[in-house]
Amino acid sequence: MQVQYVLKTAAAELAEAGVESSDLEAELLLRETLGISRAALFLKFDQQLPSPALSRFQKSVLRRCTREPLQYIVGRCEFWSLDFKTTPDVLIPRPETEFLLEHTIARLESDEKKSPLHFLDLCTGSGVIAVVLAHEFPDAVIHAIDCSAKALAVASENALSHNVTGRVEFVCCDLFSGLNQQIQWDVIVSNPPYVKSGDIPDLAPEVSSWEPELALSGGITGVDVIQRICAQATRHLRIGGWLFMEIGADISQHVLEIFLTSGNYEQVAVVQDWAGKPRVLQAKFVG
Repeated sequence: MQVQYVLKTAAAELAEAGVESSDLEAELLLRETLGISRAALFLKFDQQLPSPALSRFQKSVLRRCTREPLQYIVGRCEFWSLDFKTTPDVLIPRPETEFLLEHTIARLESDEKKSPLHFLDLCTGSGVIAVVLAHEFPDAVIHAIDCSAKALAVASENALSHNVTGRVEFVCCDLFSGLNQQIQWDVIVSNPPYVKSGDIPDLAPEVSSWEPELALSGGITGVDVIQRICAQATRHLRIGGWLFMEIGADISQHVLEIFLTSGNYEQVAVVQDWAGKPRVLQAKFVG
């Protein structure tokens, strides 16, 4: 079959399955199958697609029709203009987390702090936060933790592929439980689970059926892990240290109240993202 016909057929199948941007995704899957650029694909429109490639492509399309995320099918995702390995053991990196990092970096650059900085990446998942911090702060000391050993395996591969393995120490534990209790950090950055458990079934199938619930669910109110971080971070932040956390817009007021009433933080604020939604909690530890 001609490439043009194959693409048209695949796009129709994806659209029928409820996949948005079906034309683009069909093209991306075929490019991935063939290992070629968009321009090279256009040059093949009138050519016959070899049977082995057609079979591989059809299998990919079938997977996407089940609403398996494109990033899991191709095995990677672009984040911060870098490619990261992405599997069903980790959340797919999103623009909201890029905003978290952008705000963190901007805030630290305007804040006079010693160098090198000691960072802690809580709930690291695929490791994108730790890897980006290692790139942006070449002298930093970075620890990254997650309670999922499978997620940490992915994060370790990403650190290796981006040449920061020696600069990021990964620890498998539940929040601070497996860390040296004597260590204190200058900055804690976290993308914790913050979706209300009752809302998960209503999310897009790509999320509710495929992404790890452990990394999504923040309990009934969405703040179970966030409350623990607020309380436990007081034993692990240096005086004057910062905590930056990605949160859901629907729980922003609740999160703000948690940190304001703790009595341990100042400059507590929720920052709006590029879309104008409350997205990042910042708080400075004062003891």
